[in-house]
Amino acid sequence: MKVLVLNGPNLASLGRREPMIYGKGTLAELSDAVSDRAKALGCDVIFFQSNHEGALIDEIEKERDADAVIVNPGALGHTSYALYDALRGFAKPVIEVHISQVFAREEFRHRSVTAAAAHAVISGLGFSGYLLALDYLAKMLKK
Repeated sequence: MKVLVLNGPNLASLGRREPMIYGKGTLAELSDAVSDRAKALGCDVIFFQSNHEGALIDEIEKERDADAVIVNPGALGHTSYALYDALRGFAKPVIEVHISQVFAREEFRHRSVTAAAAHAVISGLGFSGYLLALDYLAKMLKK
C-alpha cells in the first residue's frame, strides 16, 4: 500500500506558526510520526508539502499509482476548485485532515470545498488526525 500525504500552504511553518492553534510540533516531526506509523502498518508514504496550488495538483498527477491520499489543504481547502477537481479525479480514497478544529475558528474556515472530494474529514485532533487517517486507510485497503 502506498499513501500520498499532501500538506498545503503554511504547513511548513508548523512549530512556529500560532502554536496555540497548531501545536509546537514541526512538519519534520509530523513526517517522522507518519512514516513510523506507515512502517508499522507495512505501507509506504510519500510526504509532500507546497505553498503552491499547482505543485499539489502536479504531485497528485505524478503519484497516480498511490492507493490513497491524506491531504491537509490548508487555506486552499476553502477556495481551490482546482485542487478539488484533482482529488475527485484521483478516484481512490482521500481523507482530508485539519490539525485545528476548523469549526471552532473563523466562519470562512467552516466550509471546505475540497472536503466534498474526500471519503472522510478529520478535524481538531492535531497530528493524531494523520495517524488515524493512515490507520483507517490501512484497514480499508486490506479488505
